Amino acid sequence: MILGVPVELYPDERRVALVPAVVPILTKVGMTVLVEHGAGERAGFADFVYEEQGAGIAADRAQLFSQADILVRMHRLAANPVGHAEEESFRSGQVLIGLLDPLGAPESIRELAEKGVTAFALELVPRISRAQSMDALSSMATIVGYKAVLLAAAALGKMFPMMITAAGTITPSRVFVIGAGVAGLQAIATAHRLGAVVQAYDVRPAVKEQVESLGAKFVELALETQEAETAGGYAKAMDENFYRRQREMMAKVLAESDVVITTAAVPGKRAPVLITQDMVRGMRSGSVIVDLAAETGGNCELTKPGETVEAHGVSILAPVNLPSTIPYHASQMYARNIAAFLQLLVKDGKFHLNLEDQIIRETLLTHNKEVVNPLVRERLGFSAVAG
Repeated sequence: MILGVPVELYPDERRVALVPAVVPILTKVGMTVLVEHGAGERAGFADFVYEEQGAGIAADRAQLFSQADILVRMHRLAANPVGHAEEESFRSGQVLIGLLDPLGAPESIRELAEKGVTAFALELVPRISRAQSMDALSSMATIVGYKAVLLAAAALGKMFPMMITAAGTITPSRVFVIGAGVAGLQAIATAHRLGAVVQAYDVRPAVKEQVESLGAKFVELALETQEAETAGGYAKAMDENFYRRQREMMAKVLAESDVVITTAAVPGKRAPVLITQDMVRGMRSGSVIVDLAAETGGNCELTKPGETVEAHGVSILAPVNLPSTIPYHASQMYARNIAAFLQLLVKDGKFHLNLEDQIIRETLLTHNKEVVNPLVRERLGFSAVAG
């Protein structure tokens, strides 16, 4: 089996799907790794480093697509400027693995099926112990939570830690993190390390202990519900009445905060609006909001994805594709997820589609020219797969 690693074409993307260190791991299971020329350069991995680890270098994209049996990548095709043109490069029987946004862009999955591509979406890796090493969403969320705090610290006109100086005592900044998933917990830990006073809120009461173990205070809003999480461990959308009550209760906490970091996202749906314009108006002048749900619409009513908005004396940052801003470690973590996943699929150099394995079954999107994933079929308006 030849594994192909293309250059990522998404605007400003600096990551690469596979790093040199994992090449020997894949070689041991009978794979040959072929990397498109320059694929790892923007992440800090030169072609010669891949070659030192046993990979080959494809002169161009055409050679890579013509020879590869399996392709690994960061983004879905439609997210790239040449998405539909690139689709023509696939051949029937090829395998594609990546963060393919199947619930957000189901039409691109249908197109892959029509080409005869067998596609797997790492977003759908189930939240079970055996799959932790393959959980690319958690890997990227770790990067996002860390970087969000650095952006906030740079934008805030205050220092995070308390300092006792000859000029008097400087009080610490107050940081409020909304959502204590992987990104939120990393944001809490990073803000705490920088010396801020940290508070956090999540609809799931079970995370209170995790929040407190990282040095933050858990905000009680009397809205916790056991129904806020799916059986697969992902966030579930709540009704508008719930979000309205949540906004009313959070307004006071926001008014006392210097930095607010929001992380609430629901797979395949628009992010819930947690901060209204009136809530922003009630915040301290000079405060900062970092909206980590910007790519799916944002948790703040005033968010503009990819931009910084100044409103009522508050800076609202809406970064997109944050993992790409730390490409070396983001690529390293993603590559380890990919390598672990590939070891389920490839045995002794041959592709094995074991649908009895929960991880393979739930991440499989297309096979035999058909969209087979129930969630994606539902988005496309297809009937359930027979049998």
